[in-house]
Amino acid sequence: MILLLLSAVVLLVVGGCACVVWAARGGPPWTRAVARTTLAAGELVRASGRSGGNRGRSGDADG
Repeated sequence: MILLLLSAVVLLVVGGCACVVWAARGGPPWTRAVARTTLAAGELVRASGRSGGNRGRSGDADG
């Protein structure tokens, strides 16, 4: 069941990325809508990763 769910998520991500590229090259209007949704979802994921703070890491890049 988990494999099926992960496969569906991967297919949605790949399809969304394809629509972003297609919309950037002047695709049909529905690709622009899917691209906007994909980019918004990516921003939400990125923001949720930042909201956790440093998670126990020091602030420098060397570790």
